[in-house]
Amino acid sequence: MPPGGQEPTSRAPASWRTDAPVSCYTEWDPLEEVIVGIVDGAVFPPWHLSVEAPAPPDQRRVLRDNAATPFPPERVAAAARELDTLVAILEAEGVRVRRPEPRDHLRPYGAPGWTSTGLYDAMPRDVLFVIGDEILECPMAWRSRYYATSSFRPLLKEYFRAGARWTSAPRPELPDDLYDQTWTDDEAWTDEETRTDDEPADRAAAGGPSGPRFRSIITEFEPTFDAADFVRCGRDIVAQRSNVTNAFGIEWLRRHLGEEFRVHVVDVEDAHPMHIDATLVPLAPGKLLINPERVPRVPAIFKGWDILPAPRPVIPADHPLYLTSKWLNMNLLSLDTERVIVERDDAPMIAALKSWGFTPIPCPFRNFNSFGGSFHCATVDIRRRGGPVSWF
Repeated sequence: MPPGGQEPTSRAPASWRTDAPVSCYTEWDPLEEVIVGIVDGAVFPPWHLSVEAPAPPDQRRVLRDNAATPFPPERVAAAARELDTLVAILEAEGVRVRRPEPRDHLRPYGAPGWTSTGLYDAMPRDVLFVIGDEILECPMAWRSRYYATSSFRPLLKEYFRAGARWTSAPRPELPDDLYDQTWTDDEAWTDEETRTDDEPADRAAAGGPSGPRFRSIITEFEPTFDAADFVRCGRDIVAQRSNVTNAFGIEWLRRHLGEEFRVHVVDVEDAHPMHIDATLVPLAPGKLLINPERVPRVPAIFKGWDILPAPRPVIPADHPLYLTSKWLNMNLLSLDTERVIVERDDAPMIAALKSWGFTPIPCPFRNFNSFGGSFHCATVDIRRRGGPVSWF
């Protein structure tokens, strides 16, 4: 039964086609085609305040010491094997899998006022936002990701020629003005932008007040956002403001999508937010997986949904992690409303998924986790069988 006992409503645009080469409206409709990332040539990002702010404090020394150098080759090889295993599982489950083309991430590039090297092509969920029949290239706040969509361009051209809409958000300039040069970890939390609980969650506008009670490293100089700060629930998109996604970027996306979609900004208790998909994950209509540390109050938009608190992570303390917290155990990939891909050694999450009525599909992914993501991050949905339904 849908949340609240209501049947979902649909307002399909005239352009919506069940046979579209690109079509995705939720995180849970049956998955038909997906892009899986690669770790070839992965490089640590050059050190910068924008890298420090979202990184867990215990990882910053490693990031600083290894800035702009290749990731350990043994880690790259192990992660590549796990990605190949994920591809094999997806194909066995009937999903078509596409891969990007590798490129040289050590090659420097720049713009007026700055130079950088790259990062990796491992996390397509960060760089590409697929909503409806549109693929949107995101305006990312990290200089090391300025050309993050390049390895995906051959696929984007192919989808465009097949009939998809292909859009690039305004290319950011990424000058020093975008970054709060006075940011310190001691001041990551602030009450300046706190709003009362009865104020609307989607009130944030470019340059205006927004929800999370934290001090972001990025200013409102220009719109920036990562796609991984948004989750899709039919005609409703749930977003968070973070250290890579500002209110300007959220407002740009809201206006770009128009009346067909509603963008809701939610509050989370995270002093270092970067990407919502290890904090709040809709697994199926009426079923919401939450991070119990970051979501002490469930956003009002999910009233009537079953709330599933994620079990605590079991990643070993000595396992190397770069650019992420251990809450990657929440970073799941739903193949439909029943099948969910989960890390093979995460026994608590596997047990929890079974108790909630899901069918977990185990896949080894711990070595890939070291790069800062898991199954949701490592993929981007291209086609899911379902339309623009409203679940709220």
